[in-house]
Amino acid sequence: MTTESTTIKKTALKMVDLAKMAGVSKSTVSRALQNSELVNLETREKIQALAKEHNYRLNTQARNFRLKESLTIGVVIPSADEARWQITDPFFLELLGSISFSLIEQGHEMLLSGLSLHAVASGHDGLRRINCDGLIVAGQADCHEDLNRIADGNTPVVVWGARLPDQRYCSVGGDNRLGGELATRHLLDLGRRQIAIIGDWSTPEGHLRHAGYRQTLINSGLSPNPALEIALESGRDSHREAALRLIASGQTFDGLFCLSDAIAMAAINSLTEHGLRVPTEVAVVGYDDISLARYYTPSITTIRQDRELGGRLMVEKLLAMIDGERVEPGLLPTDILIRNSSQG
Repeated sequence: MTTESTTIKKTALKMVDLAKMAGVSKSTVSRALQNSELVNLETREKIQALAKEHNYRLNTQARNFRLKESLTIGVVIPSADEARWQITDPFFLELLGSISFSLIEQGHEMLLSGLSLHAVASGHDGLRRINCDGLIVAGQADCHEDLNRIADGNTPVVVWGARLPDQRYCSVGGDNRLGGELATRHLLDLGRRQIAIIGDWSTPEGHLRHAGYRQTLINSGLSPNPALEIALESGRDSHREAALRLIASGQTFDGLFCLSDAIAMAAINSLTEHGLRVPTEVAVVGYDDISLARYYTPSITTIRQDRELGGRLMVEKLLAMIDGERVEPGLLPTDILIRNSSQG
């Protein structure tokens, strides 16, 4: 996994650069872009022409922030079909609660939107339509390139998700590869050798968790078995259907790594219905540590993602960006919580 620190900054032209080009002060540039009559018409037109030529827009968000005005922050759930599971996944609902609480605490408002990130990245008027001062995106889904294009412009954006090598936007999230390694290592330490996996590894986070699972098996002298790797398919009951496909495959397995707690719950239910005892016959590990995980029967061993810290960090980093500061991606602590689904 790439661990090097990447500073996220806006690459657009700054007001000080525009002032140097026009041979005037920053305050004159600011007034000219607001079409103030305090600046003579010739200078105004010159500055506005330079701004248009270099695709510069006045950062009114930063001005509002410095004046302590209440901001409206758009919180976007990616609208791609592949991302629909996020709307009902308990982890994302709890993450949204943390974001909302952090914004209210800071005196700002949250606007939940199903805005198309592709429309924003393509220069359409989506942001103008919802009239927000910055964006928090709850998951990358298949929108990585759209998010890069949004970050290249003047829209402050922070994303929940994985760190990617060619990333130009600020992300906050856990160490997903490490999470996959911890889950698989735990099952191996319990003496399990036929370890299956269920999840969606078409997303950046899922891909890294899957990679951690495979590499840990290889490092332990075991060859990953593609027949034990069950990818989610589309549909309302995809978690349960994936577990049933694994059971129906006839493959022997004594351990199961699920890429979310929601998948783990569906899998445990299906295993129990088919007479497979958890954890005696199949030890199960989930991911996320949603609130229900500790109260489920059996309670679920899981990789913890601190959604409260994650929501707070996303808000802090977005507000810093709006105020013109440079920010770095946030990597949350990643650890395993051992409960009854893996060792009763």
